[in-house]
Amino acid sequence: MKPLIVASNVGKEVVTAEGALGILEGISLEINPGEAVAIVGASGSGKSTLLGLLAGLDLPSSGSIRIDGEDITRLGEDARARLRARMVGFVFQSFQLLPGLTAIENVMLPLEIRGDRDAAARARDYLGRVGLAQRLGHYPRQLSGGEQQRVAIARAFACTPRLLFADEPTGNLDAATGARVIDLIFALQAEQGATLVLVTHDERLAARCARRLTLDGGRLRDAVAALTC
Repeated sequence: MKPLIVASNVGKEVVTAEGALGILEGISLEINPGEAVAIVGASGSGKSTLLGLLAGLDLPSSGSIRIDGEDITRLGEDARARLRARMVGFVFQSFQLLPGLTAIENVMLPLEIRGDRDAAARARDYLGRVGLAQRLGHYPRQLSGGEQQRVAIARAFACTPRLLFADEPTGNLDAATGARVIDLIFALQAEQGATLVLVTHDERLAARCARRLTLDGGRLRDAVAALTC
């Protein structure tokens, strides 16, 4: 099987007042189509930085990242944005809903941006799938945290992404609500056959993934296992 994501010797540094600060070093990994992978590690180990690099939201300081055979580290921001619009979905800890849009409008927005003519119907369908058929016209401030995260999940999966990136998707939720959100993510991932890459401190969420990658001080502790699984 051809990997969907390949990272080769990826490093990331940022410049501070004290000089260069290394965040990631020598990261090499492969993620296959349809796989669910958890990125775990202590706070400050570089998990969210790695997720952002794999998603093309930022560029590494060294090394390369390929998505579906294309080296995204050689693409400009506009080209990376087009690739994300075509095949990537996101679910964030902070939900990232637009406060001035209703639930259905938040889900419709990325569909309309890419030119889907059935955006309203798809948004309505996916909000129904996550149990929010009666909340279509509600604004984020009128929704609970769990409901807002379900809108974010509907928004991500309505675009039928080949790749879904999730950054602490249960981090702002209580245990019971988080469990329901976990079930939704994996049910929709299985239905669509999407590749799921997520950062989490939630052991229940990591345990649902087929594989976990552990970061320790900016290095992939189990890099060999990750490449041979």
